[in-house]
Formats: sequence, C-alpha cells, structure tokens
Amino acid sequence: MDSSKAQLTRRKTEEVIASITEKFYRMNSVSIQIPARARHHSEQEINPVRSAPDSSLLFEMPDDPIAQRQFHDDALQQSIIQQETEQQNFVKKKENADTYQSTCDRDRLLDSTKFHRVHVDEDECSHSGILLGNLEEASSFFVKALLIRQKYMKASSQSFCITTEKALKDHVDESLECLDHEKVARSVCSGLPTESFEDVNPFEIDILPDDGSICKIKNGIVTVYKDSEAVEREQPLPLKYPDVKEFIADRNVLLALCSHGPIKSFAYRRLCFLEARYNLHILLNETNEAAAQKRVSHRDFYNVRKVDTHVHAASCMNQKHLLRFIKKKMKTCPNENVLIRNGKLLTLQEVFQSLNLTSYDLCVDKLDVHADRNTFHRFDKFNLKYNPIGESRLREIFLKTDNYIDGKYFGELIKEVAFDLEESKYQMAEPRLSIYGKSKSEWDKLASWAVKNSVYSNNVRWLIQIPRLYDIYKSNNLVSNFQEMLDNVFLPLFEATCNPSSHPDLYRFLPQVIGFDSVDDESKTESHLFHEDSPLPNEWDLPENPPYSYYCFYMFANITVLNNLRKERGLNCFVFRPHSGEAGSVEHLMASFILAQNISHGLLLRKVPALQYLYYLAQVGIAMSPLSNNSLFLNYHRNPLPTYHARGLIVSISSDDPLQFHYTKEPLMEEYSIAAQVWKFSPCDMCELAKNSVLMSGFEHNLKNHWLGKNYLKDGIESNAISCTNVPNIRVAYRHETLVEELSTICNPTIKDHIPANHVG
Repeated sequence: MDSSKAQLTRRKTEEVIASITEKFYRMNSVSIQIPARARHHSEQEINPVRSAPDSSLLFEMPDDPIAQRQFHDDALQQSIIQQETEQQNFVKKKENADTYQSTCDRDRLLDSTKFHRVHVDEDECSHSGILLGNLEEASSFFVKALLIRQKYMKASSQSFCITTEKALKDHVDESLECLDHEKVARSVCSGLPTESFEDVNPFEIDILPDDGSICKIKNGIVTVYKDSEAVEREQPLPLKYPDVKEFIADRNVLLALCSHGPIKSFAYRRLCFLEARYNLHILLNETNEAAAQKRVSHRDFYNVRKVDTHVHAASCMNQKHLLRFIKKKMKTCPNENVLIRNGKLLTLQEVFQSLNLTSYDLCVDKLDVHADRNTFHRFDKFNLKYNPIGESRLREIFLKTDNYIDGKYFGELIKEVAFDLEESKYQMAEPRLSIYGKSKSEWDKLASWAVKNSVYSNNVRWLIQIPRLYDIYKSNNLVSNFQEMLDNVFLPLFEATCNPSSHPDLYRFLPQVIGFDSVDDESKTESHLFHEDSPLPNEWDLPENPPYSYYCFYMFANITVLNNLRKERGLNCFVFRPHSGEAGSVEHLMASFILAQNISHGLLLRKVPALQYLYYLAQVGIAMSPLSNNSLFLNYHRNPLPTYHARGLIVSISSDDPLQFHYTKEPLMEEYSIAAQVWKFSPCDMCELAKNSVLMSGFEHNLKNHWLGKNYLKDGIESNAISCTNVPNIRVAYRHETLVEELSTICNPTIKDHIPANHVG
C-alpha cells in the first residue's frame, strides 16, 4: 500500500515538473537539463543552446521531498532572472536604436557573404617555395612598382585601385597622398547635362569666356602662358607633368622586375595559387552563388548594364548592316554628289558605275569586309578589309568623317548603331574616332561632323585613337618631325580649353570624349629603345617610327598637363587607354602599367608572370576581344581571358571590330554568348564581367551610381549592390579578401628595399 502510494505521488510530481519544464522551454526558448539526484543539485545549470532536452534526464526527480522543494525554488528563481535579463537587454537596445540598427544591417550583410573560405598557413603561403631573402626582394620590387603607378595615376587624375592604395598607405608609406576617388570619377564627362539626351541636346551648352592664355609646345609638351608678357619672361603656368628621365628610371624598375629569376618564380607560383584557389572556391560555393542570384527580383544577365569598352567607330556595325545601308543610299540618293576624283565631281551612281556594280549585284560576299584565315598574323591584310569591295573610295564615302559630304553617311550609320543600343537599353559602347596628327584642322572637322549631324546618344561616349603613323607622314612630307605631329594632336585641345571661342564646336564636343587610345600594329619591329639619350620630339626628324613607350610617354605628359588645366577651369578630364600587349614586345605592357588607366588586349601578359601579377595587384582593367584575337594573333582556345578571370584580374569582354568579326545585330552579346559556351562561364561569371566593363568605362559618375549602386567606389562587399549588378556578395567578398591577402603578402612592413643598384640602371 505504501509503495503504490509512493508511486502515485512520484507520478503526479513528474507530471507537474514536466508541465513546468515545458512552460519554461516555450517562454525562454532554451533547453533545461535537470540533474539525476539531489546530491548533484549544486551542479545544475541551464543550457543556452537551442536543442531538444534529454528525456531520460528531464523527467527524473530527486527522491528526497526537501530536494524536490529546493528544485522548484531554484527553477522559479532562474525563470525570474531570465525575464529580468531579457527586459534589461530590451531597454538597452531601445536606448541605442541607431547603433542596433546599423549592427543588424552589418550582420545581415555578413550573413549574405557566409561561404566556404580557403585558408592557407601564412608561412607556407608567404614563402611560396622561395627563400626568405628572395621573398623580401620580390616584395620590395612589387611594392615599388605599385607606388610608381600610384604616383602617375594621381598626377594625371586617373583612377587607382582603392584597396591597393589602402594597403600601401597602411603597411608601406603612411605619408602616401591618396587620390580623391569620387573627385576623379566625377571629372569624367563632367560637362554633360544630367538629363537624358532625349530631352536635351548635349551640344547646346554654355561656352566659357576666353582667358587669353597662350599655348606653345616645347620639347614635345604643351606649355601654357598667362599672356604675351609671360611668354617673353618665360614664365609658364605651373602645370605639372612627369619628367622624361624619371619615367625612364621607373620603366627600368619594371624591366628589372620582369627579368629577375626568383621574382618570376614567385609571381608564377602566386598566380597558380590564385587560379587553384578560385577553382576550389567555385567547387565549394557555386551553388550558393547561384542561389543568391535567384533571390534577386527582376535582375539577370540580360538586364545588367554592360559596356563595349573597346570598339572602333569605323567598324562598329556588322557587315549586313553596312550592306543594307549602302543599298538604301543607292536607291534613295543615286544622284547625290559624294566624291571628287581627278578633279571631277562624281555622284553615288557614277561611283558604282565606275566599279561596274548595281545595288542588285551587291552581297555580303562581294562586300568582302569580313576577316578570314588569311588575316592571321597579317595586320596589313586586316586593314584592307576596311575597304568595301576592296575600294578605298567606298571607305571614304561611307566610313569617314572628313570627305566631300562632311561625313554625312557615316554619321547616319553611327546613329543607326546607337539606336540599336538604345533599343537594347542595357548595352553601351565607347567607339574610337581617329585623329591622325597630319594637320591642326582635324579636330575642328571631327567636332563639326558630330555637331552638324547631331551624332550623340545616351548609350555612347567617345574615345580618340591616335595611330602611330609618324613614319608614313614623314615619308610623305606631311610633318617634319615628331613634335609637329604632337602639336597637331594636342594644341587645338589646349586652345579650346583656354579660348573656347577659337574652337566652339570642339569645346561642345569634348565633354562627350572620355580619353585617348594609341593604336597600330604592335607586331612591328622597333629599332630603338626609349632611353635618356633618345632625341626629343623636336629633334626626332628620323624616318623611323619612335618606339611604343616614346609615343605613350609624350601622349601621357600632354594629357596630364591638359587635365590639370581643365580642372582649373571646371571642365572634364581625360584618361589614357591604349592598345597594349596584343603582339610585339612586352615592354609595351610595362609602359602601359605606369601610364594607362586600363588597356585593350593584354594577351602578352600570359608570357610575363611578374607583370601579370602586377596587373592583378593594381587591378588594371583589360578589355579583351577573343573573336578579334582569334582572327589576328591567337586562336580562341588559347586565349588567356578565362585564366585572367580565374586569377582575379579585372577583365571585360569587348567586340573590337564587329564589321570584321561578328554576324549578329548585337555583337557584344555575341561575344558573351560564345565565351560562355566555350569556357563554360556561369551566370555569376558573366555578370561579373559585365560589372567590370562598367567599372572600366568612362561613363559619368551619376550613371554608374545608378548602374552599380551608390557605393560602387568603396571596396569590398560595401561596394556591391546585387539588385543592380546581379553579382552575389559571396563573389565580391571572395575577390576582395583574396586581393587583401595577396597585398598583405607583399606589403609586409618589415620588408626593406632590396633592389640592387645594377638592376635599376
């Protein structure tokens, strides 16, 4: 009887305790672990981990009634303490509402970048299989090269990677003067109206009054004087530009770096590590990246902004488009005077009669503007493809801005291409227009062509390409020395800046110009190496062409002076974005690393690991055109674009010459689609390439704010807005963390300058 009564009491007590425990579990969202015996009661504790309580322990009760009462009291006391703690925390959070909200936002941002990270032991990662002394020497070379580039970018008001600049300032030189990145971004195309060009004509802008300055070119660089008295006193305005000897010394640092055996080994190992790390990242996180993209409403690869950062205006249409345009003009304007040949004025119909052709005879095959296997390593044959039907007169009529009809047909063609871009909405272009340097009137003719024919678009900004053709001009007695060519290229720009009334159309046209490009066949042999004893431009009256770095330096020096002058007048600045590394000497890439904001092609970086690693550390943009390279210099399957992308270099896809290489109405999408199929790019890869193209482009700061997000100038995941770019924070975080680790490897504060004197001479 006593035993059954005891069992009943035990059962009722267990039910009460189970009820209390369940209540506590619901209220406090914690699991309570109860000790098995009263003698262990002093060791009881409440486990804060969210997990189901152990049933074997949860409903075991002490045998002693005193211990039972003590258990009830302790559980009740614990409940009171828990409630008081929660109330205090709530009050504290409410008092610090702003801080709490920002913390929550940061936590949510961090939650979006939770992914599998690859960690490598620091010592093993840093040494990369080379001796510590060689590591320090390599690091000192790379740091010096980065500081050199930062110096030139700051002097010329061009952009420099903010993450790299922070690492240099934090670990190498605390006194380093950093760029004002927002100011640099705002300086590009800053004179354009903020409204859409559909509502306002960008050429209808107010002209600044003349300031009376006088511009003269001296030793290849334009010098500006306040007035004629300043000219007599030889007191130019203090517009800074780089010194020739300083540039050559800086270029020699890169020559020493790229020829140093241990440094080449170090750079090659680091690049292989970056590629392997990326492949492992994709293996572990590709599913998470795809899931992050799927969570974004509306945005996908088709409606993220993408810019064709390298395309030539004379070939920006495909061959079918050009054929249709020529046929249309033959039917609608056959009697329009279009050409003077041998002193005789010819109509369009007469031109085609002289070629024994009618509009019906024309077809794509007869037009013969598409590159084929015969153009491989034959830049001369490729240039002939610009002549429809092999006739230079048709190129002059339809693809030139300076002709008898003042570029009327070419202007209409460009506007049709721009209309197609506007119809696509999310595709932009930066076509190259040519200034040859044969005469000073070229700039006024080009600007008048644009203004007269209203050639402008919301989706188009211009670059000016300067062909390296001095030797041809010299042989034809068009110029007497190299300085005369520089004078023809840059002096009208200075005059339009100081005295706008002297070049009104040019003043109106320049706000839409992003910068300058240097173009020609890089595979040409250079017989001269730019050094301290090289002739100055006014002394270069040789029949040979100056070397690539000679062209680049004097273009950069004049752009730097021009930018400093235009900043003083509140006008837009220009960047330098040359063709570099398509063929020829790797010395081209060294000059471009120092002087250029970004480059086109960059194929030869695959042969110079030290220079490729530098381009990665400095995040120099590279506009690559795989289909163009496939027809000229490098088969498609050997193109290094996917390797560069995996290693973390800033690469974008561009079309180069749709007239020669593409078949569809959207050549840029054709490039992306072929690359995605051949190299198996994921949607995340494609969106990252598209984002890179916008970052590299010269479109206005307010447009990039809209296309990339308002924080795009910051570094790391703060810069990314997945709702605009469709690039997951996981990918952005991986790129940023990897770059920071690489920079910390070479920017070790204990590293001394170990550059031997014989390597810098």
